[in-house]
Amino acid sequence: MKSALTLDETRQMFLYVAKNIIAIQDLLGEADRAIGDGDHGVGMARGFEAVEAKLNSGSFNGLDELFKVIGISLLTTMGGASGAIFGTWFRGGSKNLAAQMIFDSEHLAWFLNDGLQAVQERGKAKVGDKTMVDVLAPAAAVAIEMANQPLETSLNQILVAAEKGMESTKQMVATLGRAKSLGERSLGHPDPGAVSTCYILKFMRDAVIQAELIPPDRA
Repeated sequence: MKSALTLDETRQMFLYVAKNIIAIQDLLGEADRAIGDGDHGVGMARGFEAVEAKLNSGSFNGLDELFKVIGISLLTTMGGASGAIFGTWFRGGSKNLAAQMIFDSEHLAWFLNDGLQAVQERGKAKVGDKTMVDVLAPAAAVAIEMANQPLETSLNQILVAAEKGMESTKQMVATLGRAKSLGERSLGHPDPGAVSTCYILKFMRDAVIQAELIPPDRA
């Protein structure tokens, strides 16, 4: 069982995340078409293609540099509110990771909680508003509880909380973003940002469990 990742293994984990987010862009787009204009999947794929390029071409001196590069790549290439929010998650999540060379459960808790705080400060969303915060907040809370556990164990439990949070957004009326204008018509559909956040955490977990940290070249 993986208890922690080296800096390079963490880079490889996010290459795995990028590869898989790109692969499910149609699924993410379909989630957005129910309550938005359907471009969320394309935006996420574009953002993680930029992440993939940066992680393949750069070197990093600590986890903070790695997470900042991911955040800036998303912020500058995705466009719109999603780019700002997902970029803020990773940039904000780097706050306390300066010069850290090992990614373990404690650092995961810092990343999720600092990222959550940054997202909420930027977007003003709270739990129940039908946003990615409905996934990130419970995931961050579990991460604190699991901070002394092996990374694989923590990610398993964090994903359980994240999936519950994502499912909960189906029963919420959107109060922020483009879906706000739909009112009760947004009921029954998950928030696209919450779906993407959940998948990012899922692919982080999958990479650690499968030790499939070096993704094959995409055709």
